Amino acid sequence: MDQNVFDDPRITAVGLLVEAHAGLSARFAAQFEEHGLSPVEFEVLTRLARSPGNQLRMTDLAAQTSLSTSGVTRVVDRMERDGLLTRRACPSDRRSSFAVVTASGLQRLDETLPGHLRIIEQWFTGQLDPVALGALLDGLRRVRDAVHPGATAGSTGSTADQDETGTPS
Repeated sequence: MDQNVFDDPRITAVGLLVEAHAGLSARFAAQFEEHGLSPVEFEVLTRLARSPGNQLRMTDLAAQTSLSTSGVTRVVDRMERDGLLTRRACPSDRRSSFAVVTASGLQRLDETLPGHLRIIEQWFTGQLDPVALGALLDGLRRVRDAVHPGATAGSTGSTADQDETGTPS
């Protein structure tokens, strides 16, 4: 195999993305654990809190999180038992239901977000000047839209595409 193939900037780009994601994810997971949340529970709470009415149809939540519908059901079941979420029937489709953040879920998110934002600032956005950050966000959105077209399913408004969780919005 030609050794120069390993110098390909495409391999470098993906490698850097994976390494950055792994480093951030480890820092996030430790901070979430301090607040009794798993990374996926934090993502679910954040996505719901950022959605109109603090709710999403279960199928849209699955599309946004890249979890299967059964995976979302299991997470929502657990979070509902913990009082962080509730389900609400969809008035227009009896087969559908909404996952809705409870007051307790919003409180847990409010307690978690300050530390989460500090980690983001210290280890991610604070490493980039505003021009570099803008270019990175633009590029990440393009890649996200290509590889995960359902990532904003059920969301409306400008904040639906601006994710402070460290994961694609």
